[in-house]
Amino acid sequence: MEKGAVFPLFYLPSIEYFSKILNHKDNILIENAENFQKQSYRNRAIIHSPNGALNLIVPVIKGSKNHTLVKDVRISYDFKWQRLHWMSLQTSYRSSAYFEYYEDDLINFYEKKWNFIFDYNEELLQLINRLLKININYNYTNSFEATYPELDDYRESIHPKHDSKISFKPYFQVFEERNGFLPNLSIVDLIFNQGPQSIKYL
Repeated sequence: MEKGAVFPLFYLPSIEYFSKILNHKDNILIENAENFQKQSYRNRAIIHSPNGALNLIVPVIKGSKNHTLVKDVRISYDFKWQRLHWMSLQTSYRSSAYFEYYEDDLINFYEKKWNFIFDYNEELLQLINRLLKININYNYTNSFEATYPELDDYRESIHPKHDSKISFKPYFQVFEERNGFLPNLSIVDLIFNQGPQSIKYL
C-alpha cells in the first residue's frame, strides 16, 4: 500500500499540490483541525496575469485574538472580491486554448456565496479533480497532530514563501513572451493552457 499523506485545503491549489495528490491519491487525510494560517495558500492562489504573477486572495472575517480552526473561518464579502477574481481570471486566460471549455464549471464559484473557506476550498478541490479526471479517496483528521510520522505531511511544505523542490518543465503560457515562463502557479494556469493534457504534465 502506498504511503499516505496529510494535506491542507487550498484555494485553487498549486501545480505542486496536485502532483503530490497524484502520488497519494488512495490514502489521503485532509486537515480540518488546524488553526487557520495567514499568508498561506489556504486563501491565496497565484496566476499568470499580463503583468506577471498575480496573487488572488480570498478575504476572511477577522476573528478574535484567539486562534480559529480552519473549518470555522468565514469568508468576508465586505468588498466584491469574487467579481475581482473572476475578472482577473478572464483577463489572464480568456485567450488561452481552454478557458471557454472550463469557464462554465468555474463561474459558479464567483457567483454563489459560501460561508466558510474550508467548504469553498473543498468544493473547488472536488471540481478540479473532476476536470483533471483524478479519483482520490480522502478522510479528515479527527484532531490536530503536530506530526504524522507515518505520513508525508504537506501542511507546511507547500507554501507561498517556500520554493518548491520540484523542477517544473515549461508548458505554453499566454503571457510567456512578455514575462517568461512562471512555474508552479495555480492549477488553473495549467488547465486553461493545457486542457485535457494537464494530467500528463502532472
